[in-house]
Amino acid sequence: MQTGLRAKRVLITGASGGIGRACAELLAEEGARLGLHGHSNMARIDQLSTELETETIALQADLRSEGETERMFEKVKRELGGLDALVANAGIWPSESVSIKDMSLKRWQNTMETDGTSVFLSAREFFRILEESGAKGGSLIIVGSTAAVFGEEGHSDYAAAKAAITYGLTRSLKNEIVRIAPKGRVNAVCPGWTKTPMAEADLEEEETVRDVLSTRSLKEVASPKDIAGMVLFLASERLSGHVTGEVITVAGGMEGRLLHGREGIDPSSV
Repeated sequence: MQTGLRAKRVLITGASGGIGRACAELLAEEGARLGLHGHSNMARIDQLSTELETETIALQADLRSEGETERMFEKVKRELGGLDALVANAGIWPSESVSIKDMSLKRWQNTMETDGTSVFLSAREFFRILEESGAKGGSLIIVGSTAAVFGEEGHSDYAAAKAAITYGLTRSLKNEIVRIAPKGRVNAVCPGWTKTPMAEADLEEEETVRDVLSTRSLKEVASPKDIAGMVLFLASERLSGHVTGEVITVAGGMEGRLLHGREGIDPSSV
């Protein structure tokens, strides 16, 4: 079944990373016209633009900035003529594990702004474009994390930010979008451990891999294409036109994380 995405206008934030790049490649194969956003890795964005066999525009903005975000969407309107879908993928995962008792306010605020405020500003501009154009439909796909579902020890800032956009924002905006675009949809995709540059160092540790795989049905780590496939599904009105307000986990059947090793359990205490 065809996706119906040919010539559709899709903006991908954070397109220089593993998941963002995979989304761009898959959507380009379907003939979508793409806006590729980056912040500090514009060389990767420029390279990706030249590699994809579809119309692309490169976009640079700090999505924590209201002004820069607004100017980026103005450029999208000028050069693509509007938008049919937004993949809100940009974000960070602070690599250092820090207990909340030791976490600085600066780190907390930076994670909240980068992973939360950026999605708010991007979603707001997308909704404004839909309203201005009189669109009947439109798809917002928010890229969350399994940290939103299960929490993540040592990364409470990240888990809290992702939970806010995954649950509170997604399920509020799925009701708001239909006020301006009757067939509009908002969904969230929650990747688990995925073979991206951000996770590369951790996945080189054998014990980390053992712990990661022991929490899921499928004993393998996702590839960026696994996540991109779900994003493509949700971007396509033809494939998922009656799917909205959903939080879809793409994590191989993950149920949670191990909290204690076998050696730390005393069966006699049960």
